[in-house]
Amino acid sequence: MDRLLIALGIAVLAAAVALVLRQRRRPDAPTRATGSVPTQLDRADFARPDAPWLVAVFTSATCAGCADVQSKAEVLSSDDVAVDVVEYQAQRDVHRRYGIDAVPLLLIADEAGVVRQHFAGPVTATDLWAAVATAREAP
Repeated sequence: MDRLLIALGIAVLAAAVALVLRQRRRPDAPTRATGSVPTQLDRADFARPDAPWLVAVFTSATCAGCADVQSKAEVLSSDDVAVDVVEYQAQRDVHRRYGIDAVPLLLIADEAGVVRQHFAGPVTATDLWAAVATAREAP
């Protein structure tokens, strides 16, 4: 009988310790959505900040589709449109600053740095050119 009471006391004590430890456990940290797109750019971080429009192409040397998006964007370069290719291995700090976690990512920003259009992943030349034209025509 004494052994039974001792065993019961140990079981109650173990349950109390488990309950206290469970209540002390921190909740999981909130998850962060991946693939977020910046809505504002500091034009001084990119080529030709004085150009009325910026097409920023975030790429990586290890990305299979990035070269295609980059070549389509470079055609848009003009007096009014600055095209800046921000390659991860060469400009990690810019990728980190804007929270870029997936490439290719193409952003079309106005003179104030407000992102007007964006494309994540592959894009057709027609869609890209139409997006730049639409952004430039918008008030």
